[in-house]
Amino acid sequence: MSLALLERPDERLAPLERLEVLADPGSLQLLRTQVRSRRMGERARAGDGVLSASARVDGRQVLCYAQDASFAGGSLGEAHAQSIVELLRLARRARVPVLGFVESAGARMQEGLAALCGYGAIFREHVRLSGLVPQISIVCGPAAGGSSYGPALGDFVIMSARASMFLTGPGIVSEVTGEDVDMASLGGPRVHERNGVCHFTAPTEVDAALIARDLLDYLPQHAGVAPQRWPSVDPPGHPPDRAVPAQARKVYDMRHVAGALVDGGRLMEVSQRWARNVVCAFARLDGRAIGIVASQPKHLGGVLDASAAQKAARFVRACNAFALPLLVLVDTPGFLPGSRQESGAVIRHGAKLVHAFAEASVPSVTVIVRKAFGGAFIAMNSKALGADYVFAWPGAEVGVMGPEQAVGILSRSEIAGAEDPAAHRRRLAAAYSSEHLRVQGASADGFVDEVIAPHDTRAHVASCLETLAGVHRPQARASNIPL
Repeated sequence: MSLALLERPDERLAPLERLEVLADPGSLQLLRTQVRSRRMGERARAGDGVLSASARVDGRQVLCYAQDASFAGGSLGEAHAQSIVELLRLARRARVPVLGFVESAGARMQEGLAALCGYGAIFREHVRLSGLVPQISIVCGPAAGGSSYGPALGDFVIMSARASMFLTGPGIVSEVTGEDVDMASLGGPRVHERNGVCHFTAPTEVDAALIARDLLDYLPQHAGVAPQRWPSVDPPGHPPDRAVPAQARKVYDMRHVAGALVDGGRLMEVSQRWARNVVCAFARLDGRAIGIVASQPKHLGGVLDASAAQKAARFVRACNAFALPLLVLVDTPGFLPGSRQESGAVIRHGAKLVHAFAEASVPSVTVIVRKAFGGAFIAMNSKALGADYVFAWPGAEVGVMGPEQAVGILSRSEIAGAEDPAAHRRRLAAAYSSEHLRVQGASADGFVDEVIAPHDTRAHVASCLETLAGVHRPQARASNIPL
């Protein structure tokens, strides 16, 4: 990448500079630079508002493009669209990742249906590439109308601070609905990092490009090959269970547990501000790139809800498409109950998570850290869904529901008639937990493969992934559809 550009982190970059900060020095080779619009007359410009190129990123071949907002607002015309379509088709033939810098006012009004159909052709190529090669979009300015769908059809979206994405801009919103809203409030990074559209945010365009480079390091060139393996790096010295309080009701950050297991303690968290009750992250374990799905007790006690299920399902599908083994860390009381969740289609979104894990053919290891109750025990990559290994830490609890809730149903009358209902409920809950929820029972029944010491977790997981490194994967491509 260009060291000179790294010294201008806060500046707005030109399209060529965006490609240069992404690519290895001297590797950029521009394509279709003289293409012009036949419909723009004297206003036509070479390239028609988009630069496309081949390049290398950390020595790996990629294809990339950058839209040019200085020409017609980066709007998409027929020639502009054809350059992107040709790049995507070339990526499909060469089986290399695609990275795009997006900044566009949408369809070019002067070109009418030709511009709209250009979007259709681009969308089709994105879908053809889905699950075949990694597709990463870096949004650096407004992405209006159809230009917002291209990133959404890819695998990962990165937004810089100046970026925005929306189907209809503030002017049309005001005219149609009377709502007065600016671009940032309508579709800025703060909006989309909380609704799941955007996976990563960056303060500058340079930072966004660096995130794209880091992300690509965890991904393969194309489906059917494993991501590159690096030398193993020891995690930080503290044991993973140090982050877990002895008190069962006390919250903690599961990222600290994961960090104690993976190489260098380094996690690259995806969608960290959306559905924070589940953590999805890339990491390396014994040098091998993996995907981590983890309950997050720090938020909502780690309960699963519609958004968490949707977030985790999309991440599992991405890992499955690109041959990343899965490590699932579980500490969840179940699915969040209530009319709000039911009306919010928690059944449908929960089914996506079940489907994603059941469909996954990559190696997967589940570790129950503290508890796993009810449908969430099944949905979080249980043996029944196809997990290759399920481990649990001593003291973990596994069952149909939590002890307080269970005795509240089974012994309602007895509790109500007790001299001290609250104390009696606690006693019954303790007895229920001891009899029905101890992980040793689940292990005896084969639902848990082994109860392991926390400090042995990394070694167990690494050994399992090594054993499964040569597992046969089906030849059928797993498309990474938006959920």
